Amino acid sequence: MPPRSVDTSPQFYARVGGALYLALIGLGVYLQIVIGRVVVSGDAAATSANLVAMESQWRLAVACELLALACVTALAMIYYVLLRPVNRELNLLATFLRMVGIAVEVMATLSLATALFPLGGSTYLAAFTPDQLHAMAYLAIKSHGHGYAIALIFFGLTFLFHGRLIFRSGYLPKVLGLLIQIAGIAYLINSFTLLLAPAAQSRIPLILAPAFVAELSLCLWLLAKGVNLEKWQALQRAP
Repeated sequence: MPPRSVDTSPQFYARVGGALYLALIGLGVYLQIVIGRVVVSGDAAATSANLVAMESQWRLAVACELLALACVTALAMIYYVLLRPVNRELNLLATFLRMVGIAVEVMATLSLATALFPLGGSTYLAAFTPDQLHAMAYLAIKSHGHGYAIALIFFGLTFLFHGRLIFRSGYLPKVLGLLIQIAGIAYLINSFTLLLAPAAQSRIPLILAPAFVAELSLCLWLLAKGVNLEKWQALQRAP
């Protein structure tokens, strides 16, 4: 059997991309559920107690986050293949920004793993008081939140460019392009609010809702419809 050609099978990549997106959403939801059950805002001792009680779930959540990042990496390649006929230079820039965001999020995920270290009971931890150990675990989790916000800045910029490419493509619905751009703006607002005015973030609790709607819509469209094959191929053949 001859090898599958990228130029003649964008639907294959679209379907795989939709499946990866679906897995990514599920893994992300699980991580947020676990973090929500463990973290008690402003209470390091209670958070540490929950972390010890739910250590296995926490470790699974960290593993899910790393698996989700592997899905995002594969999606970067799929995005590049599907949107390459529109504008290769802008598509390449968006891909680079996504890869930087992935690298930042990997480092932020490491903070979730290190939150367990102060609570491990090793002999060298006797140099610290229980309150200090609780504070170190809590700070590790807090640092993940800020690292994730920094990653979303790069993802937000990626979404602005990818949304523009989707809007201009002609083989994906324009409304999806607009939704993805709105998602990018939501990511940027959320991240810069957390970094510059963290007290104000509680006033915009639903700021990431447009991002969820946009990514779920794109996921379902790729799974159900894929791309308009004739228009994709015509644009691919164009000089």
